[in-house]
Amino acid sequence: MFAHNKRLQYTVRVSEPNPGLANLMLEQFGGPQGELAAAMRYFTQAVSDDDPGRKDMLFDIATEELSHLEVIGHIIAMLNKGAKGELAEAVDSEAEMYKKLTGAGNDSHVTQVLYGAGTPLVNSAGVPWTAAYIDTIGEPTADLRSNIAAESRAKIVYERLIALTDDPGIKEALGFLMTREIAHQKSFEKALYSISPNFPPGKMPGDPRFADTYFNMSQGPGEMRGPWNQGEKWNFVTDRDKQMAVDGGTGEAEVKLPAKDIDLLKQMSARTMSDPTIDPPTGAELGMGNQTVADGKTVSGK
Repeated sequence: MFAHNKRLQYTVRVSEPNPGLANLMLEQFGGPQGELAAAMRYFTQAVSDDDPGRKDMLFDIATEELSHLEVIGHIIAMLNKGAKGELAEAVDSEAEMYKKLTGAGNDSHVTQVLYGAGTPLVNSAGVPWTAAYIDTIGEPTADLRSNIAAESRAKIVYERLIALTDDPGIKEALGFLMTREIAHQKSFEKALYSISPNFPPGKMPGDPRFADTYFNMSQGPGEMRGPWNQGEKWNFVTDRDKQMAVDGGTGEAEVKLPAKDIDLLKQMSARTMSDPTIDPPTGAELGMGNQTVADGKTVSGK
């Protein structure tokens, strides 16, 4: 059961309207790294998790993300207040109104006109929110790693938004939301490492022939070695021949077919076989008429 408290988790103080900034803030409202995506990601994980500790944590954080959605939504609404009234009441001339919506780098005209300066579930480019943002796969050791990455990405977006405004109230609120991303990362990482073993994700171990092998597939200037591909834990393979057919087979695609299928494939192959000894005229050539190309120039043929 959800019960809503009208008091925000963090007080929103906006100094002045700024519809352009409001449009950018939509990235954390209806974008892939935004608060709704986070809430739905953790909520779906919580519902199906059988571990009581993780379930409780995921429900707590999912619900907090909804409160963050409310905070960022109020920031957007406050930034749009002036433009919302002006547009709704048509207080300016058409030319002046258009200038306000599109001038000075303001890209908010889509959300202003389509959504009446509201808080639509779209990102800053106007792309609607989608459940495709939710990457829950139902395996805790994979989902928790994905959660850590998601919180990391959200923190970076908040850093970029903070850099875009000099409004102290907005900076404080965004700083709070950014800091909570750090707290959530810590919780998810603690939960991950409370599972033992937790790597590799899932139940099945990797094939020992390939689990510690690093294939140097991109060769040339700029190659570097480091702990990601050198040391006692790595078998570094740079020989091109040893990078192919590593299973010891031929490296060719093979399939065993019933005799009837083999006969049908032979018939099809014979019917569709090309003849490399002929040079048939093409439609393009016929369309050229008596024109031929010589020395890079089009000339008349005889």
